[in-house]
Amino acid sequence: MDDTGNSAAPMGRRERKKAATRQAIADTALRLFLERGYDDVGIREIADVADVSTTTLFKHFPVKEALVFDEDADQESGLLAAVRERPEGQSIPAALREHALRYRMAAADGDARFTAFFDLVDSTPALRDYAQAMWLRHTDALAQAIAEESGLPESEPACTALAHFALEAPRVARGHDDPRLAVARAFDLLEIGWRALVSRG
Repeated sequence: MDDTGNSAAPMGRRERKKAATRQAIADTALRLFLERGYDDVGIREIADVADVSTTTLFKHFPVKEALVFDEDADQESGLLAAVRERPEGQSIPAALREHALRYRMAAADGDARFTAFFDLVDSTPALRDYAQAMWLRHTDALAQAIAEESGLPESEPACTALAHFALEAPRVARGHDDPRLAVARAFDLLEIGWRALVSRG
């Protein structure tokens, strides 16, 4: 799902067909996973139900975990926009906290579709680890944006540290009675440390 507002160039027939096949496979996989559980559904069954070969399935999704998640290019652009387009006067940790609560804690907002998806991910260790690894891939790009916005050198370790811990923060919500509060508290800690650092500069 593209929430960036960008208008993509029209796709040709071949590209549309590939995109439709990919979406059909992903939809089939998610439906089966939600019905029976991730570990009880095999790749061959997904391919059979989606009416494609396993070779075709692996062309679109190199590992089983990838069947559950969308492409993550939009995730990175959203993260960078949260930092670069934050309201005047808002700190970088505050902007990243707002982004995390809005886009990574959707299940807490009562949307049944997202709740089912996040329950699936949270109850499946392989999916939890894969999802976290997806987010952490954006550490370098986020650190660069933080450096640019704060006027610090790109080599400043604190920028990388803030990026890493901001991306890790939603993990602390696991097992808490109030996941949103847990995430907010983690970002409170990041805010204090970041404020101390920039005030020294």
